[in-house]
Parts: sequence; structure tokens; C-alpha cells
Amino acid sequence: MRWIAFGVVGAFAAALHFSIATAAVEWLRLPPLAANVIGYCCALAVSWLGQSRLTFAGAVRDGRAARRFLLTSLSGLALNTLGYAALLHWTGLDYRLALLLVLATVALLTWMAFHRWVFIDTRTRYA
Repeated sequence: MRWIAFGVVGAFAAALHFSIATAAVEWLRLPPLAANVIGYCCALAVSWLGQSRLTFAGAVRDGRAARRFLLTSLSGLALNTLGYAALLHWTGLDYRLALLLVLATVALLTWMAFHRWVFIDTRTRYA
């Protein structure tokens, strides 16, 4: 059941990321990579609130989870940016399609990290 909540929260965060990045390219004429970072940062708060309060509501939300979330998110941003840059540079894909592919790939990796490391409940795991 958690994966459904993760999908809903993630879809909302990804839609926000995609919308802001696309608007920054189209309206502000920013390069796609710069717009991607802005979109990612805007979606970060949505992701933290949704994943910590909805998807993993039963897990311990302490400083450790917040630090792990931040580390996972920064790693996700690095993967996102590198993958996006590679797709933009070496393929003829439209920047929007390339962003959608990267968002989907990073979402799968993020799910694994959130589920197995960030929001793990150490009270019951080691009891």
C-alpha cells in the first residue's frame, strides 16, 4: 500500500518539478539544465511533506530521517542532473521528454532508498 501513496506524492512532486522546469525554459528562457535544478528544488518540499506525513507516516520522523532524506535527495538531484545532461547532449530528444524519462528513473531509485533506508523504523527493526 505504501507504494501507492509514494506514487501519488511522487506524481504530484514530479508534476510540480516538470511544470516549473518547463515554465522556466519557455517563459524565462533558462537553459533546460538550470530550469531542471529549480524545478527539483521546488518539488523537494512537497516530497518531504508528503512522504514523511503520508507514505511513511508510521516511521520515526526524527533528525536521522531528515538527514537521510536530504542526502537521498541530493543524490537524486545529482543523478537527475547527470542523466538529464547526458540525454540532452547525446540524444535528439526534446528536453521535456528527456526530463520525463529522468524523473521516472530517479523516482524508482528514490523509492528504494526511502523504503529501505530513509524512513526505516529502527524501533521495530532491531527490537
